[in-house]
Amino acid sequence: MSHYPALRLRRTRIAQWSRALHAETVLMPSDLIWPLFVTAGGAEEPIASLPGVSRWPVAMLVERAREAARLGIPALALFPNTPDHLRTDDGAEACNPGNLMCTAIRAIKDAVPDIGVLTDVALDPYTAHGHDGLVDARGYVLNDDTAEILARQALVQAEAGADIVAPSDMMDGRVGLIREALETGGHANVQIMAYAAKYASAFYGPFRDAVGSRGRLKGDKKTYQMDPANAEEALREVACDLDEGADSVMVKPGLAYLDIVRRVKERFEVPVFAYQVSGEYAMIEAAAAVGAGERDALVLETLMAFKRAGCSGVLSYHAPLAARLLGG
Repeated sequence: MSHYPALRLRRTRIAQWSRALHAETVLMPSDLIWPLFVTAGGAEEPIASLPGVSRWPVAMLVERAREAARLGIPALALFPNTPDHLRTDDGAEACNPGNLMCTAIRAIKDAVPDIGVLTDVALDPYTAHGHDGLVDARGYVLNDDTAEILARQALVQAEAGADIVAPSDMMDGRVGLIREALETGGHANVQIMAYAAKYASAFYGPFRDAVGSRGRLKGDKKTYQMDPANAEEALREVACDLDEGADSVMVKPGLAYLDIVRRVKERFEVPVFAYQVSGEYAMIEAAAAVGAGERDALVLETLMAFKRAGCSGVLSYHAPLAARLLGG
């Protein structure tokens, strides 16, 4: 290797055209998935802990889908805020073909058929206790009973038109059951994006406000979501989900777990996604609001970090802003 002054690494940084030419990582609107919250109400519902993010009634959600298509965002991720009277201990509404999620899927696919729709497979938006699965008398979330319900939930979503089902519950064995249900149900081409390494994180608070589960949650989710201290365990989780039929895997949260993204990508060489979660979004918004950072620059830099770490794509509430910035 040459040495200074023959080698001057700043030469290639001298102008924008040169920086663009030598960029090792490229971020595009097609790298983004836009998470959207659905409400049964008739009007937009701003979420106080997520400034700039709202719950949308189905009719207005369709407009967001059209906006995403105009911006070059290829897919939406949907999360319902189920009405209180439909939340039960067994989360039965999750398997109702006429539920809020399925209604939203059908409306979007009818209006914007070419946009991808990713759906959340978990029971926490449907349970009275706020957990991702069925709970026994001790408050323990039951793995196998829950996994069977998740398979039915995924099938119902696929029948409504979902392109990707994304189990976010962290039950053991659920990917295999979902894959079997999709295959036998005639939905062989529906993808599974497994939340394979989902950590019991402090960054989820605003999301729980958005889906109405925060005040309901009894205890915590540490018996099924991963310990933030563990990395080798994440690789084991990913291996299990891939073996059971996942097409892609997700690491959640994002920025605090970029080392996990990199290790998963290098170990398995499969599509890896990350979720820039609600707490991360809220921190950027809070920093921008007090002048501690410039919003546009913070958004693009953090999204670039995901791509640099090995992500095929990123779920981000900043997706429409980023797409506009990237589109010039």
